Amino acid sequence: MAEPLDIVLLAGSANRRLAGAIADYLDHPLEEGEALRFSEGNTFVRVPVSVRERDVVLVQGTGPPANDNFMELLFWIDALKRASARTVTVVMPYFSYAKGDKKDEPRVSIRARVCADAIEAAGADRVVTMDLHAPQVQGFFRIPVDDLYAMPVLCDRVAARRTGGLVVVSPDAGFAKKARLYATRLGAPLAIADKQRIDHTETAEVLDLIGDVAGRHALIVDDFTVSGGTLIEAARLLHERGAASVSAAVTHSLLRGAALRRLGDSHIGELFVTDTIDRGADDDLPKITVVSVAALFGEAIRRIAMRESVSVLFE
Repeated sequence: MAEPLDIVLLAGSANRRLAGAIADYLDHPLEEGEALRFSEGNTFVRVPVSVRERDVVLVQGTGPPANDNFMELLFWIDALKRASARTVTVVMPYFSYAKGDKKDEPRVSIRARVCADAIEAAGADRVVTMDLHAPQVQGFFRIPVDDLYAMPVLCDRVAARRTGGLVVVSPDAGFAKKARLYATRLGAPLAIADKQRIDHTETAEVLDLIGDVAGRHALIVDDFTVSGGTLIEAARLLHERGAASVSAAVTHSLLRGAALRRLGDSHIGELFVTDTIDRGADDDLPKITVVSVAALFGEAIRRIAMRESVSVLFE
């Protein structure tokens, strides 16, 4: 029997289902914090148990609504520190502002750095997250950041569906290095789509494809999708180039409403996503398969609590 962990596992409002699954994996009690949002937009949080001189693991991501959930995260950290918690480890399954990792236009904010500074200023001692959009975001923090990878669990589920004839497709050149890891694990060749994004409307144009996909089962891989535009456009091009079928595997799915309807009408036969973002009732499409990453986060938490190496989870 595993040694019990001497931690307080606390769930904010953003990832209650995933937090529950993590608690089940650890066989550890879960405390659900009280989070209220008042009519004028203010957020109020209250820690339900004493945390004095305890190590606290807080599960609170920044999925939609991103700003509300991010402010709630800061308030949880502050509340825990003011309640004399010894340490606060933030489990942030999805870090929405990781996309703002550079100043690539005049007079814009490096949003990921601002958020990192705020998380540190609130009092966090460590951050555990998954598939940051840009690895350099870890360097924006001066506290330890463990960036877990969903690739192994997604690949295992894909391999259970399809054992041969695969080709892994990167949606753009920027993701090609990570896409090659998928291709290596699945024993498949790699193709790369040439994508162009000209503004901030969450739309992209896929211009061309590097690689042969004819007669193969194409798997598009990416770290997140908001509107589904890139995936759908890439799927259309793959279909035109003779792919036998098209599926996709994405860590963080933010698809909602019209985006889900477009997915339903697209050439994508199945979309594999993780449970890093709580999903609404309107997300129950036959095309979407949810793969849980609770065991990955649970094992990371266990190793941190037992003062063991976390690096084995990155292999």
